[in-house]
Amino acid sequence: MTADALACPLLVLQRAIQTNDFPRFTVGRDKLLRTLQYFSRFYAWYLFRSNSPHRLIAPFEAIKKQFALTRKALRLGKNVEHFKAAATAMDDTKSRDEFLRYCTVGRQLGYAVYLTLDMATYVDTVGIWKLESAKRLQKEAYRAWFVGLLFNAVAGCYTLWELRQRETTIDKADGEGVVESKKIQRERKATNIQLISDLCDLTIPSSALGYANLDDGIVGLAGTASSLIGVWGTWKKTA
Repeated sequence: MTADALACPLLVLQRAIQTNDFPRFTVGRDKLLRTLQYFSRFYAWYLFRSNSPHRLIAPFEAIKKQFALTRKALRLGKNVEHFKAAATAMDDTKSRDEFLRYCTVGRQLGYAVYLTLDMATYVDTVGIWKLESAKRLQKEAYRAWFVGLLFNAVAGCYTLWELRQRETTIDKADGEGVVESKKIQRERKATNIQLISDLCDLTIPSSALGYANLDDGIVGLAGTASSLIGVWGTWKKTA
């Protein structure tokens, strides 16, 4: 491999860091890995149901497990960001809507606890430190993630209701009313997309906790859908 070929990806990474795109770069990488992980989960299930030979299923099972483990490693320390975000939201007394503020706090705390417990299970999974309570911690991690997603889904439903109320007060014959109406349409579109993503993601902890009897096909497709939404959102921010 030539020096120029090696320099190219390094220059891209350097450019991302210098332009403050590095956080989006790492988030985008996680979304891509997540997409492959959940698609592999679905496709392994599909091949198994199709009575395909094990040699065809094994690669997708490996991708599912190894990419899940890789993403666990990449998430180490991310819980601190969510604890900080929860504290910031709690201190934001100037927020225009108290209900949404508390939903934000609940969501961020749910994600923070999930990532903290997930970090504990990682050291057990890779064999650094075996924990007898690893399975219980993983279950509690899923429960915290479920709570965080639920808070975000409730906030999304509330926001859609609020937008509907705002829309009834607009005079679309007025120039300012037309501008406000377009703004509401953009907010509604973004909220609907996020709500769909949250509902897809809710299938994952719901299945793991036994709240819903969902097979790997449904969970895999739902996870793939929410991951692609995340990839698309990250791409839009960097475009």
